[in-house]
Amino acid sequence: MTIGIVGLGLMGGSLGLDLHKLPFIKRVVGSDHNPEHCQSALKLGLVDAIVDEDTLLRCDVIFLAIPVDAIVKAIRAMEGKLRPETTVIDLGSTKAKIAASIPPSIRKNVVTAHPMTGTEHFGPEAAVSGLYKDKVVVLCDMEDSGQLQQETAVRLFSGLFMRLHYMRANEHDRHAAFISHMPHAISYSLANTVMHQEDKYSILALAAGGFRSMSRLAKSSPVMWEDVFRQNKDHLLEAISLFEDELAAMKKAIKREKWDEVHERLAAGQKLHDILKD
Repeated sequence: MTIGIVGLGLMGGSLGLDLHKLPFIKRVVGSDHNPEHCQSALKLGLVDAIVDEDTLLRCDVIFLAIPVDAIVKAIRAMEGKLRPETTVIDLGSTKAKIAASIPPSIRKNVVTAHPMTGTEHFGPEAAVSGLYKDKVVVLCDMEDSGQLQQETAVRLFSGLFMRLHYMRANEHDRHAAFISHMPHAISYSLANTVMHQEDKYSILALAAGGFRSMSRLAKSSPVMWEDVFRQNKDHLLEAISLFEDELAAMKKAIKREKWDEVHERLAAGQKLHDILKD
């Protein structure tokens, strides 16, 4: 089959690298709104060619590896242009608004997916082989996609050695708010807290593992995450509020010098890694 990838940054570029290795993939082509990204993607071997819209629409599978607001626009623009057998797979970090925006006439063509992988880097140069291997991919509202499209998505993600999970789009968005979207909001806020200090350079001279780990996500693309925050606003606000409650309780215990309570809260949080097992 022929694969088309829209968006040749970290996610799309890494996808192109590994799809080339699958024996049933004949050709991988791509497009990107940034001409420099297109040139880099070709130079790095992420895709075999840069193509126009007409060529892209003739691909057997089209991956949308672009910001979530752009995914909505791209899918709407495909109305009336897709063949019945074409599979469109979006890789957005939110799912409910994307799913709701798909025109009914092409709903069977589209599979809404979220590969739970990535790094804080972006652009074609950030692409790495193996980014998707052994990672979870969430496939949402699969019953709304066509049988061929469901089978194609499962075949491709399984070929990338991903672990498939199925859920409703709104359920995904609430879970993602806690495990992905809120941590990004916290990381950016932590970075801004330090950057707003008059002696920030002296503070950052002390930066070691803890601060670097917690602020790492603040390297991510602001354009991408603004769109994610907008689309998942309600769930994100809920997650932030619950985090604020936890932080306020810790602050109160420290302020009142209730060190037994502080210890209990630290120990409770440590149990998270009994589940994550890392």
